[in-house]
Amino acid sequence: MNFKGVCFALLLLVSSAANCVSATTYLTAAAMVDVKSGELIANPAIIVEANKITSVGVVGELDIPAGAEEINLAGMTVLPGFMDMHVHLDSAQDGVSFLESRLQSVPRRAVNAVANAKTTLMSGFTSVRNLGAANYTVIAVRNSIDSGQIDGPRIWAAGPSLSITGGHCDDNYSPPEKQSFSQGVADGPWAARAKVRENIKYGANTIKLCATGGVFSRGTKVGEIQYSLAEMEAIVDEAHRRGLVVAAHAHGTEGIKAAIMAGVDSVEHVSFLDKEAIQLAKKNGTVFSMDIYNTEYTLTFGEQNGVPEENLAKERAVGTKQRESFTAAVEAGVKMVMGTDAAIFPHGLNARQFSRMVQFGMTELQALQAATINAAALMKQEDLGQIAVGYLADIVAVAGNPLDDISITENVAFVMKDGKVYKQ
Repeated sequence: MNFKGVCFALLLLVSSAANCVSATTYLTAAAMVDVKSGELIANPAIIVEANKITSVGVVGELDIPAGAEEINLAGMTVLPGFMDMHVHLDSAQDGVSFLESRLQSVPRRAVNAVANAKTTLMSGFTSVRNLGAANYTVIAVRNSIDSGQIDGPRIWAAGPSLSITGGHCDDNYSPPEKQSFSQGVADGPWAARAKVRENIKYGANTIKLCATGGVFSRGTKVGEIQYSLAEMEAIVDEAHRRGLVVAAHAHGTEGIKAAIMAGVDSVEHVSFLDKEAIQLAKKNGTVFSMDIYNTEYTLTFGEQNGVPEENLAKERAVGTKQRESFTAAVEAGVKMVMGTDAAIFPHGLNARQFSRMVQFGMTELQALQAATINAAALMKQEDLGQIAVGYLADIVAVAGNPLDDISITENVAFVMKDGKVYKQ
């Protein structure tokens, strides 16, 4: 190619890049929920340039930019993209039994995560926090999404969940002769610090620790505290020094309190609350993430999915109490985010939790805020969670008014993430 040919080719590349960056979308709808104020705005008009919202107004007052692509979501209500703060994207596909799923290979779990990530995005969840995955599978999927190689939500991914030996996040399904331990096992403050460092080395951008026993592990008592306060403090200190948000799996009262005192950013599950734990959370600004939908899924389908009776019995013991704790936390004004533990139920059904959050004490607006502005605040993201100028263009649409009927969030008709339309 001669000099003129090279120059022409470079000019085409620059022109193409400029067109990509300056792409403009003019989006209109029947209504928009302002999740901060709770106002329902009629006939909104939104201008998106590249991946950011640059103008928000109403039809007839906000002019259409020259050359903009127009999207008219007639009859639809637009909201910020939903954010689920507790998922496990590498879980097995629907139809694989509980025990079989635990025997899947690393490559198979990575494939699961690719498929589940796309399903999650298409259901309206444009951001998720993946709280624990062995072998860094979800971190690899996150990086592939960020590079544009595959479709999926924005992901904050923990590496292997940190656990004591034999704890909830250790591998309790292998026989003793195998001497098998999960990758996140670390006993003692210095070993726990080293495990945080290892997770960060391999790409984790959030950290999870297991403070108590759990429902879906063998030989652990749900309410029993596992990590000591000193160990949890070491984990939190190490993660916070690196700027990472820390989540603690905790069902039992003492474990919840210890996690809060250690300084975790969020407590997951939070089944057995008392007044002291609630006051501690309020005093420390700790966020609760409570997966109150999956109880009914587990008790309805768990047996046919091959969940052992030990685990079903623990779910029966925990479910009602967890929902009572959810109601108490809402009434007390504890900060709350939406966390579904998707994997216990099939990915893509995450929005079913919205109606349960309303059923057990939240208003429709509070439920939406839990999955938008509250989640963004937890993850320290100042450009997510709202449809407002300067925010990333994560926008979903539903038919009807979710402030009247929150269940319509289960049928998302339009999904835009980072200014790109994935579903229309």
